[in-house]
This record gives sequence, structure tokens and C-alpha cells, in this order.
Amino acid sequence: MREELRNQDYILSFSCPDQMGVVAKSTSLLAESGAFVTEISNYSDPISQTFHMRVVFDNRNLNTNKFNFESEFKKLASEFRMSYQIRLKHEKPKILIAVSKYDHCLNVLLNKWKSGVLPAIVCGIVSNHEDAKKISDWYELPFYWLPITPETKKDQEGRFQTIIDELNIDLLVLARYMQILSEDFCERLRGKAINIHHSFLPSFAGSKPYHQAYERGVKVIGATAHYVTPELDAGPIIVQEVRPITHETTAEQMVHLGHDIETTALCQAVRLHCEERVQINGNRTVIL
Repeated sequence: MREELRNQDYILSFSCPDQMGVVAKSTSLLAESGAFVTEISNYSDPISQTFHMRVVFDNRNLNTNKFNFESEFKKLASEFRMSYQIRLKHEKPKILIAVSKYDHCLNVLLNKWKSGVLPAIVCGIVSNHEDAKKISDWYELPFYWLPITPETKKDQEGRFQTIIDELNIDLLVLARYMQILSEDFCERLRGKAINIHHSFLPSFAGSKPYHQAYERGVKVIGATAHYVTPELDAGPIIVQEVRPITHETTAEQMVHLGHDIETTALCQAVRLHCEERVQINGNRTVIL
């Protein structure tokens, strides 16, 4: 029984206005509750004057339960105007993956999930095309085909939202889902949707960024994983990856070279989010 208790790990993450006493009181509460801290990281932003912390602790010496601990922490959160979350580490977030025709990001995400590297529960795949159904069937995942036209966009997003609600999805991953989400849809998904854009943002937002990069003659191409906001390709950045190129690299070669950095950036961003390591700080992120 004692061995079983030691396996109960919790993740506590919070952000608040930076102020005297926030570290002392939060860590004191952890100590008084018998929380055995195994990881702790924090950041004080001098520009936004916000404080960010992430703590992992286990219950080997815990003298209370999660409900009572959270009740006490809620009082502290109110005092310091915290935005916080506490959850069991093994309770992995539920994710839904959206894709169009390019399936390289989808394939790598599913491979990492199946091998246990991605700390999430993949609940299904949504697509406006039928191409990814074979991949979905291979992984024995539900496939939701939601074709879309300009005339049906509102209804399609309504069905999309219904799927998210019915599956109780924590995070939507846009793995090269080549549709611009409506402003209302983006607002509902704020902080709960990650997109991969195939350029080193803020350069070359919008369509065909590799071709834009070729025309500009850049010597480095990149990929950016960011949170979805109503402003196209302008949400808080989580991860960026780059790869050097030369004057000889064609736009088509950039597309193929970019596949690797797109998958790396997206998988890393999803992992960080699912581990509660990412906190949004205005239009920036803090990675703990």
C-alpha cells in the first residue's frame, strides 16, 4: 500500500501578479501538507510583472487529500489572484488531432503517442478530407470526416465543437489542418489549441510560406508551434525549429526539408503543454 501511495504524483502550476510572499506562502502550504516536492521551477517576469511556477510533488508523506489540499490552495490563489491548476500526473490530457492532406505531423504524433512518449490520450482524428482515414483505422482511432466549403463553414465548425465537447477534449492539435478557423471558434479554443505553421514566425505568415521564403532568399527555414488565436498565425509561440539552407535550395526542396522540423516543433509543443509546462504570458509564453 505504501509503495502504491508513492506513485501518486501531482502537478501544480500557477501564474499571478508578481508580489512579495507568493513563493513563501505557496511552498509553506506544500510543506505543511506533507507534499514531497520532486520538481520545482519558476520565473518572475520583470516586464509583465507576473510570476509563474510549476511544482511536481508526490503524496508519500501527504497528511491530507487532494480535495482538502486544493481547498486550502484556493484560498491562497484568491489572496494572490492566481490562475492555477492541480492534477494527478498520470491523468493525461485528452487531445483531438485535426489534419487535412499532409499527414507527416499526424504520423509522428501518433507514433510517439503509441510508443508512450507523448503524455496524452489521443481521442480521435478530425479532417476535412478522407485521406487520413486509413491512418486512423491503423491506430484504431475514431475518424471524423467534416468536409467544408465557404457556405458550410459555420455548420462544420458547429459539428467540430460538438465533437470536442462530447469527447471532453483538453487540447486540439492542428497538425497541418489547412483551414482558417473562425474568430468565434478561435475564442472558444483560446489556450486549448496548438497549430503548427511551416515558417519561423512572425516571418511568412499565411499561405505558402516556403515559397515566400524562397522569394526572399532566406538562408534558414523554420517551423513554429503556437497557440491558436483569432489573428492568423499570431498566437503565443511555444516552440520553434530551424534548418539552414543555401541559395541552391528550391521552394519544393524547402517543403520536403520542412517536414522534419514541423513534426519536431509540434510534438515538442504538445508534450510541453500536456506536462503543464507552458503558461501564456500576454502574447508570449513561459516554459517551465
